[in-house]
Amino acid sequence: MRFPGRRKHKHYFPVRERDPLLHHAGLDGPNARVHVVGIDQTLVDIDARVDDALLARYGLPKGDSTVIPGDRAASLYDELFSEKKIVSEFAGGTVGNTLHNYSLLADDASILLGVMTDPIRVGTSGYRYVSNTSSRVNLDHLQPVDGPLGRCFALVTPDGERSFAISAGKMNALRPDSVPEHVFAEAAALVISAYLMRAEADEPMPRATLRAVDLARKAGVPVVLTLGTRFIIAERPDFWRAFVAEHVDVLAMNEEEGEALTGAGDPLVACERALDLADVVLCTAGPTGLYMAGWTDDAVKRATRYPLLPGAIPEFNRYEFSRPMKKAHCASPLKVYAHIAPYHGGPARITSANGAGDAALSALLHDMSANLYHRARVPSSAKHAREFLTYSSMSQVCRYANRVSYEVLVQSSPRLTRGLPEREEGLNEEAYWAL
Repeated sequence: MRFPGRRKHKHYFPVRERDPLLHHAGLDGPNARVHVVGIDQTLVDIDARVDDALLARYGLPKGDSTVIPGDRAASLYDELFSEKKIVSEFAGGTVGNTLHNYSLLADDASILLGVMTDPIRVGTSGYRYVSNTSSRVNLDHLQPVDGPLGRCFALVTPDGERSFAISAGKMNALRPDSVPEHVFAEAAALVISAYLMRAEADEPMPRATLRAVDLARKAGVPVVLTLGTRFIIAERPDFWRAFVAEHVDVLAMNEEEGEALTGAGDPLVACERALDLADVVLCTAGPTGLYMAGWTDDAVKRATRYPLLPGAIPEFNRYEFSRPMKKAHCASPLKVYAHIAPYHGGPARITSANGAGDAALSALLHDMSANLYHRARVPSSAKHAREFLTYSSMSQVCRYANRVSYEVLVQSSPRLTRGLPEREEGLNEEAYWAL
């Protein structure tokens, strides 16, 4: 496991070198293993530049996410290919993207549950999916299916609006009995998305998802939900509010999804309302930056050393140096918030915004798993006097998530193709993040 972010002192998180005192005390054993589990609709993302006429021709609402039948998907692909409008084809899926990024950042294992075409032939969607996925993502538990994976067309019009056309294929065919219980042992999190609960009535994916959630809760593993798109949430806001309140510990969303869930257009207010449903909220807000909200105990709150920020909640970042906890574990619960503006003010040129939110979530997952890893290696550390959900402060998690998201924005792939650049020697942590 790599430590999340960059630290000034190499001894801050000793993962490569054994501490002789810890080793003598039997606390530095080799059996500390953590991983992240995720369920996803296995699909391939096809990124294309189109005009409004093409959207109208295929009956695709602009800015929406639409499921289309296989024959229409084949026709759409043929037209995009023949007109040379396809920019790229990559393995996709919001959870698949997140797990790939997590494994690349942490240099550690994750386990993906879903389906895979059997057999896999060169050039098919299954081949592209496997070849574009980190080798640290364990695909051994994928359920074989006779049929194609899903295809997600990200159609970008000249005004920058993205419209999605999804051909489901067999991506929702995951059965509940293909979700093994043992993968949740020593897991740092279960990652699911709202897309998984939107399958057709005869498809087993929602039942498989609920089984995974039940197994995670039984094992004490935090459940992380990413909301997908605002349209899915707007269809059934009451259902999703109840679902989050009952099953979810960590909620990831953008400002539009937050508004659909909570009714608040301001991302900070949306985070504040979402905290009544979940314990931690991560919200990406485009050019505004990134927000994080969580619960901490009043006795362990930590005040910021940075300037206090104005907003719908005055001076909302006052305790952004705090580490989040589950509300149920707080004797005196307190809502705390953090924010960071886009790294470098945002890229001068955004190649694609597809996957930026998944990248931010992968950074949060990395910090959560590092916390579990460190607690297993050094259980007597003062950092674990309370049951915190992250290793770093909310402010530091925001910085890390913001930096990882930037890396996706400047490339064409929704998945990281490399790790973060190494910190320059001689710079302290604060100076590094200010670069």
